Amino acid sequence: MQSLSKRQFLKSLVGTAALSTWAGLDETLAKVAHISPSTLAQNESFWSNIRSAYPVTNEFIQLENGYYSLAAQPVMDSYLKHIQQVNSVSSYYMRTRQFADKRESQTQLANLLGCSTDELIITRNTTESLDTVIGGLKWKAGDEAIMAQQDYGAMKDMFRLQARRHGIVNKTLSLPNHPKSDEEIVSLYEKAITPKTRLLMVCHMVNITGQILPIRQITEMAHKHGVEVLVDGAHAFAQLNFKMSDLGGCDYYASSLHKWLGTPLGAGILYVRKDKIAPLWPLFADSSVPDNDIRKLNHTGTHPVATDLAIQDAIKFHTGIGIERKEARLRYLQHYWTDQVRHHPNIVLNTPEAPVRSCAIANVGIAGKPPAELAKTLFDNYKIFTVAIDSPPVQGVRVTPHVYTTTAELDQFVNALKELAT
Repeated sequence: MQSLSKRQFLKSLVGTAALSTWAGLDETLAKVAHISPSTLAQNESFWSNIRSAYPVTNEFIQLENGYYSLAAQPVMDSYLKHIQQVNSVSSYYMRTRQFADKRESQTQLANLLGCSTDELIITRNTTESLDTVIGGLKWKAGDEAIMAQQDYGAMKDMFRLQARRHGIVNKTLSLPNHPKSDEEIVSLYEKAITPKTRLLMVCHMVNITGQILPIRQITEMAHKHGVEVLVDGAHAFAQLNFKMSDLGGCDYYASSLHKWLGTPLGAGILYVRKDKIAPLWPLFADSSVPDNDIRKLNHTGTHPVATDLAIQDAIKFHTGIGIERKEARLRYLQHYWTDQVRHHPNIVLNTPEAPVRSCAIANVGIAGKPPAELAKTLFDNYKIFTVAIDSPPVQGVRVTPHVYTTTAELDQFVNALKELAT
């Protein structure tokens, strides 16, 4: 069967309005090419232009971008065109183009992450990616897994399931909100390791506090003890400027693309180091590929292919802005508001102060006020949307600005905190 060429298929995907928006972005970026990321991070006029490329709501101030951040309008325009075009030829596209196009999206993602295309698959989200590893290892009774209280709840649920099924032992430690050094963090994990330890799961960026963990040092330490390392990178990919080579050779890495890359909902990634692919059991059988081919983990059946196509549009927008500029702006926004309240006697910040230990995400609480009450009051009285975090190590609301967040919005948030803390 003759297939549509990529050019033929993509020809009608982008409309005039979307092309105009892309051109406007290119023009905006060309004007600031000579400005350093750290200087540009404070240029409100530039970031106001970037904001105009997003369909930001006017009904409330969105400070919960960590769960799902809206796609830029040109990305969304292209995505809707993908849906229409795929639908117009239906099964013809599915049988002739979908796998080649998905491979292209996969290749572009691998280039961003700095790994081989043959070490990465596109999944639905971080949870699916991490579960693929946790459920795919050949556990035996008595094997130990190490994790932190601050890790994502769904992952701890999956480990508990393996304990019920295989008799593994789950060991949980608690991370300090304000570590004195990288060595303090590495030592916590190392002290938990025994000869029975099989896997160590660690967040690249802790989702509830925004703390960035020293992945390279943790990985190198764990490997000295013969322990594999699974990294939850849900919030790090496309927020932080890094490559896999910076992470000390970690064995597995997972992330979602709807958080910081700005892809429409329904896509994530899983990296598996080449030598770790063969021993990993797939959750869904696929006898068409060999055991050492990562595609064995990607038997998804029929799914919304327009999302896979939109990954390329999100990458185009993301790389247009540039990860260095994006990270600098996000870190600037976080410190813009946290620096104003960090030493307030009734305000508690659960995120490290050192810039290298956090980026966009921070967590704040008010003495004597339950997190759920604080989140509700912020929204009901101030129209500011955050999310309550109430667990033994952390009590507060998670605050997550994005590149389209303005300092004026953060000023309103700071004023609200100070009023509530009096």
